[in-house]
Amino acid sequence: MSMNLSDIAQKLGCRLDGPGDTPIHGIAGIEHAEPGHITFLANRRYFPLLKTTRASAVLVQEGISIERDAVMPRLAALRTANPYLAFAHAIELFYQSPRYAPGFHPTAIIAKSAKIGTGAHIGPYCVVGEDAHIGRNAVLHSFVAVYKGARIGDDFFAHSHAVVREFCQIGNRVILQNGAVIGGDGLGFAKQNDGTWYKMQQSGPAVLEDDVEVQANACVDRATVGETRIGRGTKLDDLVIVGHASRVGANTMLCGQVGLAGSTKVGDGCILAGQVGTAGHLNIGDGSVITAKSGVPNDVPPRSMYSGYPAVENRQWLKTVAALNRLPELQKRVRELEAELERLGGRPRSPVPR
Repeated sequence: MSMNLSDIAQKLGCRLDGPGDTPIHGIAGIEHAEPGHITFLANRRYFPLLKTTRASAVLVQEGISIERDAVMPRLAALRTANPYLAFAHAIELFYQSPRYAPGFHPTAIIAKSAKIGTGAHIGPYCVVGEDAHIGRNAVLHSFVAVYKGARIGDDFFAHSHAVVREFCQIGNRVILQNGAVIGGDGLGFAKQNDGTWYKMQQSGPAVLEDDVEVQANACVDRATVGETRIGRGTKLDDLVIVGHASRVGANTMLCGQVGLAGSTKVGDGCILAGQVGTAGHLNIGDGSVITAKSGVPNDVPPRSMYSGYPAVENRQWLKTVAALNRLPELQKRVRELEAELERLGGRPRSPVPR
């Protein structure tokens, strides 16, 4: 498939700076693009690569000059306010995900009391339990399990080995990637007098609102009582764990290996970067960012950036790290001062670790 650059600019709503009749047949990253490819520049640290990329066109913001040197041909520009978003739309012009015809595979097991909307595709070895309801145009790829009493909206897509447990509620246009588990038992155990653990019934469902995506092998646990809720438009990356009775707001992103202990509340529009962990029963305010590998023991105010362990305001953490990097130098200086003081007949107040 090939399209002229002018047609692509029109479809993406970009201003074209360059020859419109250039044929384009694909999309690629700036370092790997070849002639006939569109690439993008959203991070200025990659600006020098504009001089070496072999792409025919690049999606960039207004005001960025992309002229090559005299021996290289000119690189066409598709100018837009949000190059990365435009790049996402450009991919869709050249790549279409597989389509799945409506129908039930003969190996699928569907309870008689289950209700499935029109246009659904139920793939090989799927199981849909008693009284489960699934909306229109759902796709259950293969080996997907939907337990008893689950309620799932329209345009649901579950990749192979995804699980929706009993009585969980899922909105419209939700995507579950491979191995995602919605509504598995939370870590609810009461310690008995003899030191053993008594398993508590996990009676509260997990609830995913519209447009949520849960990526591979991530888990949203059900609640002991009440519910665990993921707000509209929120995205959970691979290997994320949302503990029982937690609440995550709308349009929040939990990146890879984030772990929320039970009853954590995360607001709207937050970003928790990779491997962030939270203690339970705390609040992270709307619009907050927690940087990678941070451990959060206490509440985080809205629209703040926290880092480190224990997590503190980002600027404070950067100062702490800077001071820590100077610690060997400071130790050496203190030892020199102590030696000088001892030579002059004084006594050092305390030894410095060596």
